Order: sequence, then structure tokens, then C-alpha cells
Amino acid sequence: QVQLVESGGGLVQAGGSLRLSCAASGRLFSTATMGWFRQAPGKEHEFVAVISWSGGWTYYADSVKGRFTISRDNAKNTVYLQMNSLKPEDTAVYYCAADTGAPSWAPSRHKSKDTYNYWGQGTQVTVSS
Repeated sequence: QVQLVESGGGLVQAGGSLRLSCAASGRLFSTATMGWFRQAPGKEHEFVAVISWSGGWTYYADSVKGRFTISRDNAKNTVYLQMNSLKPEDTAVYYCAADTGAPSWAPSRHKSKDTYNYWGQGTQVTVSS
């Protein structure tokens, strides 16, 4: 079992920065592939970024590439999403998710929310223009 709790969301002006954190409980975190997704009002979940269990590989959606950075600290059971140069279109509820299946690296598969078996409750990010 893995429980995920996001924090760090808030209101920020366009061009600003936020760092989201996702604290995980459970012994499976260190071998889990971790992803961030977001959902804007009236829209489907959108893939944002994913990081391998070791932290050695990362993959980003084109819409955030160069602005967002995903990282993890397995000693602290935490994954982060550093968001810079925020835009109003980044406004959404941000969710972290864990894939606790056999460790693998497959960005094409990890872009799909169906790959993940544990989800946090989400944290709201609002970017004003």
C-alpha cells in the first residue's frame, strides 16, 4: 500500500514559481515510478511529468518541458515538482501518482493515468495573469 499526500499548491502570478511536494508512506515508494498529472476544470487528466524509481530518468509533457522539473528523494519518500515561469494555462489541480508494479521505464506507458495504481488527493495551483 502507498498513501500519497500533495502539498505546495497556491495562488501565484504569471511568471512565478511554485514547488509541489508529494509525501508517500509505505515501503513500495522506493521502487515506484512516480508521475504528476493535472486536471483543469472541465478537462481530462493531463500528464505532466514522470520520474523513474531511481530518479535517473525523467520525461515531460511538451507543454511544461523546460519550465518544470521533477525530482525525488527516496530517503524522504518524497517526489517534487518544481514549476517555474508559470502561465495561466497551468492552472489546475495537480496530482501525484505511483506505479508500484515491477520497476520499468516506459514513458509511452507512464503518460497514461491508467498505468498508476495509487493517487494523491490533489493540490490546487492557480496562476493569475
